[in-house]
Amino acid sequence: MVGATLVAGAAGCSGKVEAKSAPPPREVQVVALAPHEVRDTGEYLGSLLSRQSVTVMPQVAGYVRKILVKPGQKVEAGTPLVEVDAREETAALDSAQAQQSSSSVNLELARRTLARTESLNKEGLASVQELERAQADVKAAEAATRAAGATVTQRQVQLQFNLVRAPFAGTMGDVLVRVGDFVSATTTLTTVAQADALEVSVSVPAFRARTLKPDTALELLDQQGKLILSSTVFYVAPQTDPRTQLVEVKAAFRNTVGLRPSELLRARLVYSTRDALQIPALAVVRQSGQPFAMVVEKKDGKSVVERRPVTLGALGDMAYVVEGGLKQGDLVAVSSLHMLKDGMVVIPKQVSLNPEPAQGPDAARAEEVPTRAMAPRAAGGTTGGSR
Repeated sequence: MVGATLVAGAAGCSGKVEAKSAPPPREVQVVALAPHEVRDTGEYLGSLLSRQSVTVMPQVAGYVRKILVKPGQKVEAGTPLVEVDAREETAALDSAQAQQSSSSVNLELARRTLARTESLNKEGLASVQELERAQADVKAAEAATRAAGATVTQRQVQLQFNLVRAPFAGTMGDVLVRVGDFVSATTTLTTVAQADALEVSVSVPAFRARTLKPDTALELLDQQGKLILSSTVFYVAPQTDPRTQLVEVKAAFRNTVGLRPSELLRARLVYSTRDALQIPALAVVRQSGQPFAMVVEKKDGKSVVERRPVTLGALGDMAYVVEGGLKQGDLVAVSSLHMLKDGMVVIPKQVSLNPEPAQGPDAARAEEVPTRAMAPRAAGGTTGGSR
């Protein structure tokens, strides 16, 4: 039995152990780097201003008799807004008109007297002194008539001030007075603002303002960072605010989306544009603060992963700007990054940086990885944007 056991053990030791087979290369999605337009932008808080806004005040003193509009109402130019008590001005106008009528009657009488005096003077029945007196009476009556007419015109103009009208078409603000309130020339009645044409005002750092040009684009964004309206800068303040060291910049635009004056919203200035390589945010791995990209290259007929250090620029909506370490045409891995190692053989499957709509289930899965990688910065605006 001992001999049999030894023979069996010897036979077992002489046997060969089967080697494990190597796993097949992993399929990896890659993106081919190509230059795209990159914009150097800055995002700021913009304040909307009405290009035509006025505070309405009366030009006369008196009690408010009628309020003819409501807050928020749209009015046309010349629309009556507030009526101030005009009984005193109306009485003064009636008096001036009566005086004008009296002056006209006196002028007519003086002209008739002059005509009779001239006839009598020709017949020798009136002296030269009487003729001159009649002529002087006519001139005095004419002057009195002109003065009475000027007084009537003045009273008519003054009476118009008692009905406060809209100076231009716009939207009413809050009406700050009530019927029966006493108002004077310094009392604020309401405001009228035109919201069709607005200005946006932003304050930018002085060093940034030095690079602005007259055609610099200024974009208005919603809360999600989507573009609302776009215009160009028309005003850059000639001096810096001594307290904040910021420079005011303005742009004008047509309000077609229902914005309101004095509203605050996000504004983005586009300082410059250039072509540069961009790498999806998903494709960047970091070690000890150093960013790397997993580049797939052909070596000895095989696709091999190479971990390559890169220099990154600004982070935009979906990708980083590449400042160094990569070149046009490089294939950068965007999937299974945590499983890739330097020198590892893979099967690259190229996908698009901006994928087109998928045609089927397989295509949808192939395209969805880069899209998810680019989603985290949904609130940005433009690739290469700076804060």
